[in-house]
Amino acid sequence: DLPDALLPYKNKLTPRFFEVRAKVLDFIENVVNPALPTYYSQRDELLKTVDHPTKCPEPPVLNELRAQAKARGVMNLFLPEVCKLSVLEYSPIGELLGMNEVANYAMNCAAPDTGNMEVLERYGTEAQKKQWLEPLLNGEIRSAFAMTEP
Repeated sequence: DLPDALLPYKNKLTPRFFEVRAKVLDFIENVVNPALPTYYSQRDELLKTVDHPTKCPEPPVLNELRAQAKARGVMNLFLPEVCKLSVLEYSPIGELLGMNEVANYAMNCAAPDTGNMEVLERYGTEAQKKQWLEPLLNGEIRSAFAMTEP
């Protein structure tokens, strides 16, 4: 069941990779994809309530999907400490998520949150981790990235 593109790396993929990949594929196929009509319907209704898409709240079904992702052990897989995969092994999983934006959000693996969580996890103070990292990891808040030029 390995895609042809991964065959050259087969000997470098651990049993953990195959276990996580199977969980992710199952989650996408059996949980996320059936919820897509509800997600898009809720999002479309919520978009009518705001004057700009960036002000749109998340569809409520997303919280249900996150709870299921957490229960299935497929949340926050972008963090090596969580998924216990190498970058080589996480990359094809990230590719699967890139094909399904809702799975990305449900599994809490969407930018800019992933990069911000990585920075907080590695360099944040205990107070910053408590205030920002924990709610980000739990999918309770979203983050942003902003950059200014000199």
